[in-house]
Order: sequence, then structure tokens, then C-alpha cells
Amino acid sequence: MSLPAALLENALNWRRQLHQHPELGYQEQQTSELVAQVLTEAGLQVFRGLAGTGVIGTLENGPGPVIGLRADMDALPITEKGAPQWKSQTAGVMHACGHDGHTSILLAAACQLAATRNFSGTIHFIFQPAEENLGGARKMVEEGLFQRFPMDAVYAMHNWPGMPVGTLAVNPDAMMASLDSFEITLHGKAAMRRCRKAEPIQWWSPPN
Repeated sequence: MSLPAALLENALNWRRQLHQHPELGYQEQQTSELVAQVLTEAGLQVFRGLAGTGVIGTLENGPGPVIGLRADMDALPITEKGAPQWKSQTAGVMHACGHDGHTSILLAAACQLAATRNFSGTIHFIFQPAEENLGGARKMVEEGLFQRFPMDAVYAMHNWPGMPVGTLAVNPDAMMASLDSFEITLHGKAAMRRCRKAEPIQWWSPPN
């Protein structure tokens, strides 16, 4: 099913707007405002405040399963080097991992499903802050995400620039599910190596 041209244009504009105004984890104030505004205008019930800047949009359409669709909203502390028209206007911060795209895609999905109602059940659209190493998902869960919004399953996606346009990849097992970090301490003795003066290079020429 293809999306209406006007909605695709909106999604493109949302993505560029978010890319121009990236925000770090737990600081996604403008981003969550945009998300809440779009969801409200589409007719969803909007809930805010989980993990500070998290946003939940709920769409009900009769009896059926209850699922969650999730996107992350935060950017990275990276200086953008390119020069697109929608280049980051925040010094030292950019959407280098594609969360601007994820947010725009989920907003477009919410708008399309709200307009067509081509499903049965309830969908919670989860816009999560602080995905980049700050535990935003855990914080939303700890603050009652699944108590307030019980779900049978939650689905998410991540952009993959190496995939051909128009294709999706699905892994039946865990994938991109966690990040671990560790430190290594090396113990040794400092040493200095004396090097003799380099000998001149002797070039060999083939005989005539």
C-alpha cells in the first residue's frame, strides 16, 4: 500500500525539520512538541511525560490485538560536515543515526492508519527519547509504560542504508537489541628504542 503524495511530502518535511533541529537524549523538547502536534491533528489520543520527553499516541479501532510501534527521537553529539539545505542548526549535534527518519516514518504511519482505519484493535505509537546509550526505553518501562499501555507485542525498525530502496529485512531472532561496553587496563613498563640513522636507499636500475 502506497501513501498519498501529500503525506509523503509531509513526512519528508518533518524529517528535514527534525534534522535541522536535533536534540540530545532527554532534551527532545521541540521534537516531542512536533510529534504531539502531528498526532493530535491526526485524531489520536496523546500522552506525554514518560521519561520526560516521551510521547505516546493511541489509536483505537474496535476489538482486536493491542500492539506498540516504536521510534526513537534523539540525536548524537556529532558535528555535521555536509551542507544540505536542512543541515543541523545546532552546533555539535546532528541526526547521524537516522532517528529523524524513524520519527517521521512512524508519524506518517500513524496519520495513514488514523485516516484509513484499515486495522482492528489498538495501536500505541511510542516515541522514545534517549536511545543513544542513555536508557530511554528502560526509563519509560520503569515509569509505567506497560502498566499504563498494556500491549501484546511491540515492533520497531531501524534504517539500513545498504538495503535496496523499497525493501525490508526481518530477523526471526534478536537483532540490534542491546549495547555493552567494557574497559581494558594494560599494565607494563615504558620502554624507549634507539634506532640507528637510516641508510640511504640504493636504487637498482636494470641494465640497458
